Amino acid sequence: MPNLKSLQRLRVTSSANDECKDSLQDVIAEQLIPRLLNSQNYSERLETPIVSGANTGALPHFTDFTDACRLGDSLRVNQMVDALIAQGLTEERIFLDLITPAARHLGTLWDKDLCSFTDVTCGLALMHHVIYRLGYEFRDGQHVKGDQTSVMVCCAPGSQHLLGATIVGDLFRREGANVVIEISSTEQELVRAVANEWFDVIGISVAIESQLLSLKSLTQALKENSGNPHVKVLLGGPIFMLVDVTAEMFGADVISNNVQEAMLLLKRFATK
Repeated sequence: MPNLKSLQRLRVTSSANDECKDSLQDVIAEQLIPRLLNSQNYSERLETPIVSGANTGALPHFTDFTDACRLGDSLRVNQMVDALIAQGLTEERIFLDLITPAARHLGTLWDKDLCSFTDVTCGLALMHHVIYRLGYEFRDGQHVKGDQTSVMVCCAPGSQHLLGATIVGDLFRREGANVVIEISSTEQELVRAVANEWFDVIGISVAIESQLLSLKSLTQALKENSGNPHVKVLLGGPIFMLVDVTAEMFGADVISNNVQEAMLLLKRFATK
C-alpha cells in the first residue's frame, strides 16, 4: 500500500505533467498549427480559382493522410500527394483540402488525448515538408528588429522530438519574447526559415552525438543566411551533458542546459 510520501510524489508528478501538457497544448494550438497553415503563398495563391477537382471541401483522404503523417510514413505521405497530382488536382487544392484539414484533425486528436506529443510533432514535420515541396513558405513574420526579442527554437536535423525545445520556447515566451518553434526537419528548411524572418536568437536543441558532426556547418549556414547579420546562436540539449565541448567548436555563441542561465542569456542578447 503506498505511503503518504509516495502519494505526495504522485500528486506532484501528476500536477507537473498536467502543467507541461497545458503548456504544450497552448504552443501547438496557438503557434505550431497556425504557423503550418498561415503562409503568405497560401493566401496569395488561393486567390486563383481552383480549376481542378469537381468540388471544394476536405478530401476524403485527409484522415489517412493524417495517420500516415503522425506515424512518420513519409513514403506513404508522398505517394498520396503524388497520386492526387497525377489525378490533376492543383497544389492549391491539395493544400486547402488535404493538408489544412489534416493539420486541424491532428490538433483535435491531441486535444482528445488520442495521440501523443511525438505523434503531433512527427505529423506536423511531415506536413511541413509537403508544404515546402508544394512551394509554400511562411513569410508573415517580422523582417526587422522589433520591440520584442525574437527567438527561433528548433531541433538539429535528425530529430523529430520537439518536446524539450517546445518547453524551452514556451518559457522564453513567458519572459516576453516572441518565439517561433520551427518544426522543419532539414538544414535547407531551417536556413530558409531564418532567411524569411528576423530573429535575435536562434536556439538549437541537440539530442544525440551524431548530430554534432554537422552542427558547425548548420550554425554557419544559419548565421550566413539570417535576416539579422548579428544573430546569436544558443545551443542546448541532452548531448551537452555527456560531451566536453565548447560553443566555439560549433560556431555558436553559447551552450547552456540551465533554464535560468538561458533566460539571463536571452536578456543579455536582447540588449546587444
